[in-house]
Amino acid sequence: MPTNQPTTLGALRQSGFQVLPVREEIRKNLIEKLAKNEPLFPAIHGYEDTVLPQLQNAILSGHDIILLGERGQAKSRIIRSLVGLLDEWTPVLEGVEIPENPFQPISEQGRNLVEAMGADAPIQWMHRDERYGEKLATPDITIADLIGEVDPIKVAEGRYLSDQLTIHFGLIPRTNRGIFAINELPDLAERIQVGLLNVMEERDIQIRGHKVRLPLDVFIVATANPEDYTNRGRIITPLKDRYGSQIRTHYPRSVEEEVQIILQESSRLDAPGYNVMVPEYMQEIVAEITRLARRSPDVNQRSGVSVRASVADYETMLANALRRAIRLGEKDVAPRVSDLWFIRAALEGKMEFETVEDGREDQIIDRLVHGAVVAVFNRRFSISDLEALTNVFKSGISADTGEAMAAGHYTDLLQQVEGLADAVAQLTEDKNPAVLASAVEFVLEGLHLNKRLNKDSVMGQTRYRG
Repeated sequence: MPTNQPTTLGALRQSGFQVLPVREEIRKNLIEKLAKNEPLFPAIHGYEDTVLPQLQNAILSGHDIILLGERGQAKSRIIRSLVGLLDEWTPVLEGVEIPENPFQPISEQGRNLVEAMGADAPIQWMHRDERYGEKLATPDITIADLIGEVDPIKVAEGRYLSDQLTIHFGLIPRTNRGIFAINELPDLAERIQVGLLNVMEERDIQIRGHKVRLPLDVFIVATANPEDYTNRGRIITPLKDRYGSQIRTHYPRSVEEEVQIILQESSRLDAPGYNVMVPEYMQEIVAEITRLARRSPDVNQRSGVSVRASVADYETMLANALRRAIRLGEKDVAPRVSDLWFIRAALEGKMEFETVEDGREDQIIDRLVHGAVVAVFNRRFSISDLEALTNVFKSGISADTGEAMAAGHYTDLLQQVEGLADAVAQLTEDKNPAVLASAVEFVLEGLHLNKRLNKDSVMGQTRYRG
């Protein structure tokens, strides 16, 4: 709670404090941030020129908002970030069931308190984090959950059914003076959606025919998946019409944006005593796997492939690299191409395949991984520049690699295979054996996928030859 702030209604009036409606409060703070060129949503990447301008327009217009997009497109995070546009602290009446503007109480309880105590009515200060409410839409949600219901205990205490004080308020009234979010709105039963119409348009609530006039001051936002419009449910037309702005989200449009999100969202590999190093090309490969999955005809594109797939793949790849280092007694950890085989445990659960044939899933994932490796390889190398290296292999030289091989083995390969060190030098100047091992595997696999080397794999070990 802020210090030296008024604690009674009279003191609040004397201070000259102004309580703005929620939409005006958010608009005011947005204008200030835009004027100062302050970052509005620092944890959101890839939407700077698409989603965020539309979101800002909607806020400036005072619209209720629905974010429409596939899973894993940061819809919930965007909504939760809106809390940062509220004032840090706002005054509300103390001892009242719902948060109320002290100058204009809307509930009978609030009005009775002000009438009884006048200038001495107690004030408490609510932090902006407390002014956010969220509900995941499920078919079992009731009007009582969202709006409210007659409380039989209060009736048993002797109150009349027509008395507003018999009502137990739901989530939306309890988020008065704040932001309320409904996730996956189409999953809400249509009869419950109808109950939201008054809240959205007239800004009041109706409970079991009671003549309750409760002009709520709440900013309503929602999320929806386009697939749900025709599959699990739909948004009824009158409710959809109440939302002033429908903003379409999207997946990251570049590898760089996907990598940025991966690095931000992935769990830190906390392993004291181990030095974790991740080459940029390995980060890009993980991002490219997801991007290829979003275009693959073997993957159901209606449900989408979330950025969470990239994050889970990245974490799994690092975990296997750490597991190898622990087994081999090495302290330096760097992921290799051979670690990518293990990401299927994470990736399979993040995609819906168009085919259900046994074994086809592994083939699809292998194609995605190979496609990602060759795409990143070809961005870094020109095959013509590596002809000397491929000619060395044609002379009868072979190179053995494997997920369980020590980093020192790859250092020996750099000495034994003429031209391999030069190719690795184009990737990294780092002389750490773990990093060099990663680079060697990347070069050899890239040449194989470009049909310059043959490859034989048995039980986790691979031999590259001309």
